[in-house]
Amino acid sequence: MRWDRFFADLEDQLASEWEAERAALDTEAERLRLSRVALRDRLGVLASRERTTSALAFEMSDGSTLHAEVSGVGADWVALEPTQPLAGAVLAPLEGIVSVLVPHVDVLRSARPVAERSSLSDRVTFGFVLRDLVRRRVGVGVTLAVGGRHLTGTIDRAGADHFDLALHDSGQPRRTTDVTGHRLVPFAAVSWIRLDADAPLI
Repeated sequence: MRWDRFFADLEDQLASEWEAERAALDTEAERLRLSRVALRDRLGVLASRERTTSALAFEMSDGSTLHAEVSGVGADWVALEPTQPLAGAVLAPLEGIVSVLVPHVDVLRSARPVAERSSLSDRVTFGFVLRDLVRRRVGVGVTLAVGGRHLTGTIDRAGADHFDLALHDSGQPRRTTDVTGHRLVPFAAVSWIRLDADAPLI
């Protein structure tokens, strides 16, 4: 009878050790999976979140905070739909985001495995979107990362890593007579770009 109890105890102990080892392996696999999750993947999940809770808060590299919802994600940028007081879509390079204030439920949901994204969205870069703004002659407000300086005008050209901005008053069409100057702006210097109120992002 004692031997039966001994073997039953031994079997229980081995089962417990096996469960503990399996849990440790599952935890390590989860850590490995999370190590491969990029910020853009999590922002992509946040684009489909329920908007019944408070808006997300994006702390930007210029020191400002944008209360907005994610409306699109590209290879190296995010499109934001501000809740207030800004009018117009916002385009931000991922490098312009310092942190995102997110409800805990969305933190957990965005860390779960996500479905494969389309390869097209993976190829749409910040420069590609800016070239579309050039084509459509959309007026913009550009907020620079250092010092939070704000420039308004129209993007004339977009290169590989910078764009040409013709400076003029916000909300006005680009007319040669109204242009007050020109700037070459590196992509890396941009914190975020606001489109004129009536202009769609793409």
